[in-house]
Amino acid sequence: MWAFALHRITGATIFFFLFVHVIDTALVRVSPQAYTEVIATYKTPIVGLMELGLVAAVLFHGLNGVRLILIDFWWQGCRWQRQMLVAVCAIWLVVMVPVVVRIGMHMAERFL
Repeated sequence: MWAFALHRITGATIFFFLFVHVIDTALVRVSPQAYTEVIATYKTPIVGLMELGLVAAVLFHGLNGVRLILIDFWWQGCRWQRQMLVAVCAIWLVVMVPVVVRIGMHMAERFL
């Protein structure tokens, strides 16, 4: 149940990011100065944390999506769905640790 809800939340989050990304990129055609100002607002610690959240959302959504495909198309998918969820969470955690370190180092360089 939680994986279902989290999959929907991460999907909506990714959609929102893509929507904002298209809008701010299109702004360069309207007003390069406004585009530069918008991009400057992205260089804050809060947005750095949001970038980390976006990476976490994309990674979980992708891994859980593969799990859902396996549940739907593998003849033993329903039987192994709980173990696959544990595997998704473990892989997510193993990949997120170096991501947090790398993004943290990048944020430290920018803001300290």
